[in-house]
Amino acid sequence: QVQLVESGGGLVQAGGSLRLSCAASGRSFSSYAMGWFRQAPGKEREFVAAISWSGRSTYDADSVKGRFTISRDNAKNTVYLQMSSLKPEDTAVYYCAARSSYSWRNSYYTRSDDYDYWGQGTQVTVSS
Repeated sequence: QVQLVESGGGLVQAGGSLRLSCAASGRSFSSYAMGWFRQAPGKEREFVAAISWSGRSTYDADSVKGRFTISRDNAKNTVYLQMSSLKPEDTAVYYCAARSSYSWRNSYYTRSDDYDYWGQGTQVTVSS
């Protein structure tokens, strides 16, 4: 069983920055591909960013490309989402996800169904 705990959300003005963290339990974190998703009120959950378990491959959704950066520290069992140039449309609950199923060293995953564990989410609100 893997537990994921997100932190770092909050209220920020448009143009500002936040860094989300996701701390994972367990000894196998370094073998998990990880991802960030978000869900705004009244909308479906959408993919934001993903990173391979090696950390060498990342992929961002077009909506956040050039503004958000995903990274990981396997020694700390933590994945991060650095968010810059935030916009009101980035307002959502942000979820961290872990894939414990087998994945190739440099593979990343963009579908919700690819992930086995989810955090409880952290709210990000961007005011205009």
